[in-house]
Amino acid sequence: MKMVTAIIKHFRLDAVRKALTGIGIEGMTVIEVKGFGRQKGHMEVYRGVEYEVRFLPKVKIEIGITDEKLEEVLQVIQKSAHTGEIGDGKIFIYNLQETVRIRTGEHGEGAL
Repeated sequence: MKMVTAIIKHFRLDAVRKALTGIGIEGMTVIEVKGFGRQKGHMEVYRGVEYEVRFLPKVKIEIGITDEKLEEVLQVIQKSAHTGEIGDGKIFIYNLQETVRIRTGEHGEGAL
């Protein structure tokens, strides 16, 4: 089992969600986050005062999947989150040791 974490631009969330649902992903966790990478922030003007925005708003998606689904999920996220602009995001993949469904007590892939 794998845990896939994707950090994407907030306006691409709906496209990514629809694409993942289209390949059979039944659940995900979405968290609003702030951060920076190569973008390093940008300058904005508010009420005539210029200031630097160092941390940019992003969305973090977490999905627990089977090993067999990994390549398909990665391709779908890459395709649907891609804008071609700097700051499109990153995908991280972790090994998932165990999963437990609280309601039924199921363990492993059955709990995904």
